[in-house]
Amino acid sequence: MTNTTNSIAASAYPESAGAPNDHISALKFITCGSVDDGKSTLIGRLLVDSKAVLQDHLAGVQRQGETDLALLTDGLSAEREQGITIDVAYRYFATEERKFIIGDAPGHEQYTRNMVTAASSADAAVVLVDATKLDWKNANLALLPQTRRHSLLVHLLRVHSLVFAVNKLDAVEDPALAWKHIQGALAAFAQAAGITVRATVPVSALKGWNVVDAHAGWCGYTGPTLLQVLEELPNTPADTALAPAFPVQWVEKFSSSSDTSQGRRVFWGRVAAGRFAPGTAVQIFPSGQLATVAQVLDHARRPKDVPAGTSAGIILDREVDVSRGDWILAAPTAAAAPAADDDFGETPASVPAWPARRELSTTIAWMDDEPLVAGRVYWALHGHRWVKAKVKAVVHKLNINTLAEEPATQLDPNAIGHVELLLQEALPAAPFTQARVLGSLILVDTASHKTAGAVLVN
Repeated sequence: MTNTTNSIAASAYPESAGAPNDHISALKFITCGSVDDGKSTLIGRLLVDSKAVLQDHLAGVQRQGETDLALLTDGLSAEREQGITIDVAYRYFATEERKFIIGDAPGHEQYTRNMVTAASSADAAVVLVDATKLDWKNANLALLPQTRRHSLLVHLLRVHSLVFAVNKLDAVEDPALAWKHIQGALAAFAQAAGITVRATVPVSALKGWNVVDAHAGWCGYTGPTLLQVLEELPNTPADTALAPAFPVQWVEKFSSSSDTSQGRRVFWGRVAAGRFAPGTAVQIFPSGQLATVAQVLDHARRPKDVPAGTSAGIILDREVDVSRGDWILAAPTAAAAPAADDDFGETPASVPAWPARRELSTTIAWMDDEPLVAGRVYWALHGHRWVKAKVKAVVHKLNINTLAEEPATQLDPNAIGHVELLLQEALPAAPFTQARVLGSLILVDTASHKTAGAVLVN
């Protein structure tokens, strides 16, 4: 009986992270791009051709006797009435090689905030390009603004892999010429923007060519299908090599316990950076109190070392005042010793692992209907901590067509720019290129409580 129980437990909680086709190695990706590029249809094609849709579900997405693949993800009544995607819809499917979580992001400019939300937690992004909307006969054709905007946002949000899928090539007169010119324009844009592209694939979402099944020789393309590309993409690496950092989301009390050898509260959240294990010396932010980790629990309440990107419960070696919104950070490192014994200067302060600061130089993707101007005050959310943030200055905005940094006094809706922020309280914010969680904030309008901007710390 014991052996059977152990085998069931082993299968439920695999020890080898990243084993083939398990929940850990599942690829979370989004589809994005301009309006009516075929994003919902592409996802529907992936689901149908990978045999992930039941017959009764297919029967419910019929229009005039034909299957409308876009309806598999467009579930809101407004989406079905207008034929557009408004909110992000998630779908799940699996192949023999891997499991997938797909986010269908809207293409309209007014729903950019939904796209940013989906991209912030994605491992990869498939940016669709509609060949019929471009001057494909021109070798120096111009890409659509939303193709540029979404590609830049994906790059800014550190999405690990970007794939271009050129759709509707079956609807142009010369698919091979269109593929050649569009592929060249995408490569030139990516190089100018400093974006690394994993693959560019010609597809027909409507007919299913090069999505799941290859269409040999079409457009002169002989590479892998889109699904084959997705099966080989890596997951986003967690920031495990950094100093430990943990935003407290929930405090669980069990003060009735008679064990006084350690703290009698569990602090739950998701590890933002580094790895937590018993014996780790930590400092509480903002109180500055020092403690040592006595025990670390995983999501199933089993004692276990927990790395970045994983939910955990932390118990400290003593009772310390910690609340939701606080950070449990690596303890400061000792400062260098004085140069000589007769040096009577002040002993240098210890060096914090994650220095707190009030002034931030940031890149902001602005999503509010009201423009961002200097002097405005917003709520800023960092981890689970809320503070007031004042806009000191709008330094410049990014021209998505030329990729040039242009002087600006405000950021209009859906613009991207460089903004200086002043916080009411210091936060342990780090550059986003170093740590995704510690380097990101959101701005919320103090009156309407709408999410106004996605902030990346420079």
